[in-house]
Amino acid sequence: MRQPVLRGVIDRRILANFRVAPEVLSRVLPHPFRPQVVNGYGIAGICLIRLTHIRPRYCPTLLGISSENAAHRIAVEWNVDGQQRSGVFIPRRDTSSWLNAVAGGRMFPGIHHRAHFEVAEDDDHFRVSMDSYDGSAHLTVDGEVSSAFPTTSVFASVEDVSRFFEAGSLGYSPATRNGDFDGLELRTSNWRVEPMVIRRIESSFFGDTSVFPAGSVSFDNALLMRGIDHEWHGRELLCCAARG
Repeated sequence: MRQPVLRGVIDRRILANFRVAPEVLSRVLPHPFRPQVVNGYGIAGICLIRLTHIRPRYCPTLLGISSENAAHRIAVEWNVDGQQRSGVFIPRRDTSSWLNAVAGGRMFPGIHHRAHFEVAEDDDHFRVSMDSYDGSAHLTVDGEVSSAFPTTSVFASVEDVSRFFEAGSLGYSPATRNGDFDGLELRTSNWRVEPMVIRRIESSFFGDTSVFPAGSVSFDNALLMRGIDHEWHGRELLCCAARG
């Protein structure tokens, strides 16, 4: 079934990013994905995004819905028909919206799990916590907007990391059929990011030492996006045929 183009506003998006040993990410990633490496490190992270006025492209704004959403992301490369592509692999998506959970993987790409979100915002300070209803995922990010980008980052500047993530706007996540991956591309009309200072960060995924051994993952940087007009476009399915 052809996926409808969805339109809306990214009211708030926090990208909290980690640098990870590439060999560790290689063990996490399914075929055909491999880690995208920046200055010797793989890049992975958390996306905490509040979407507003989401609706099919040609529907009026008043019919749109709003939701809090979370995703674990890994920057990846893969090959299709001999051509290298890049984007993100998303092992898990969580949402506050029952509609997203019901329709995800059916009416639009990506399986979504229901979760409870707690959000506190005050001017340029943000605290977002998420706990999934199935008890398998927890996230907390607490920080504020900053004028400075960390000098310890693997990226040279906020402009450098902004270009990296804007270019990696195509995401793949597990589909309803085992071994298939749904594609979803984010297209923005006014991409812009601001650096953040993070005071507290927790992730049940990246904190699992059975998957990410001690010392293999470190916090790198965080970015904030606000008031971004955008569209979500379904992309081609990656399936077992790509494993040849």
